[in-house]
Amino acid sequence: APAPPPAQHLFSDPAEIEALRGNLLAWYDRCKRDLPWRTLAATEPDADRRAYAVWVSEIMLQQTQVATVIDYYNRWMQKWPTLQALAQASLEEVNELWAGLGYYSRGKRLQEAARKVVSELAGRMPRTAEDLQKLLPGVGRYTAGAIASISYGQATGVVDGNVIRVLCRLRCIGADSSSPAVIDRLWDMANALVDRSRPGDFNQALMELGATVCVPKAPLCRECPVKQHCQARRRKLFGKPAPVPDVEDCGVGGCPLCPPATEPWDSSLGVTNFPRKAAKKQPRVARTATCVLERRGCHGAPEYLIVQRPSSGLLAGLWEFPSLPLAQGLQEEKQREALADHLQDWTGQPVAAGGLRFVGEVVHIFSHIHQTYLVYSLPLDGDVTLDPALSPSRWVTEEEFHASAVSTAMKKVL
Repeated sequence: APAPPPAQHLFSDPAEIEALRGNLLAWYDRCKRDLPWRTLAATEPDADRRAYAVWVSEIMLQQTQVATVIDYYNRWMQKWPTLQALAQASLEEVNELWAGLGYYSRGKRLQEAARKVVSELAGRMPRTAEDLQKLLPGVGRYTAGAIASISYGQATGVVDGNVIRVLCRLRCIGADSSSPAVIDRLWDMANALVDRSRPGDFNQALMELGATVCVPKAPLCRECPVKQHCQARRRKLFGKPAPVPDVEDCGVGGCPLCPPATEPWDSSLGVTNFPRKAAKKQPRVARTATCVLERRGCHGAPEYLIVQRPSSGLLAGLWEFPSLPLAQGLQEEKQREALADHLQDWTGQPVAAGGLRFVGEVVHIFSHIHQTYLVYSLPLDGDVTLDPALSPSRWVTEEEFHASAVSTAMKKVL
């Protein structure tokens, strides 16, 4: 069995835990950002409505910056102020409002879960992190902990990217922070630290600290309210603290939380030695030919053909210009021919490859795909009858295009 982590990696002193809680909460009360979901959660007397507000914000904040989310959140809550209102919305409406936030399956699962609460749970939200995670699709361990602690006062911890960074620095955890063993230890630590009387505020304070002070690069260590508890800062200031064995050397005994021996402490990095992550997997390279088919509408304004993507997979259910994934290494002449054949399915009439005008390339980076769109245009004369047997399709003006559930990549294409 692996050796247990040394005490300096853990929070085991009750007096230190109490001091850390007090310092962090006092700082949060003074310095927390004014965010709309916090205001609503603090003023809404109904616990389930608080939970809905927190839930929406947490789902939106996954993989998305706070500054981007605020406008989306305000528009969402104005359109669907309650869980019951969201349950009655269509997926098309959800996708339209979500467009631009990315990871579109998040909005879809949020609506599915709202419908489940209404239809199967009598409109009442589950009240514990365990039940939230078990009963609601798309609600993982972190989101469940955030909802349960902030809305229902359950003394349960949360671990997100900000919390991982803070805890790894506080306790010099240098093993791969994305590994299951380290994540489990961080959850144990978060559950031990959470303040029992103000769990929601404590969890938000820990996340706020990571977002505004204990940031990935150039952290503001002098402003940190818990700097006296930070092993990484102590290591930076004083080198190897004596007489306590150095946490950098405890890996000799098989410590599961130390950095590997091949990655020693870099004094120039200071506290930013932590956390350490495994090397990112390189995104898959993909190329897609897409064509903007244009016609003159009844009022003379240009209209564009958009088609709906399949209901599962990448960008599920969103609308796009007719597009065709391309095999690697395909020559431009063959690309045009393949795209022309594809467009014939939509237009119901032959499309000459030579009539496609190459406009340029659009590069869009998804989390796991480096996507290049080869953009063509094709003006059409006269009307085109769309085949109802194919995927849903429609002609839209530019204004209607931007109001539709289209991805950021397609907006770049236009």
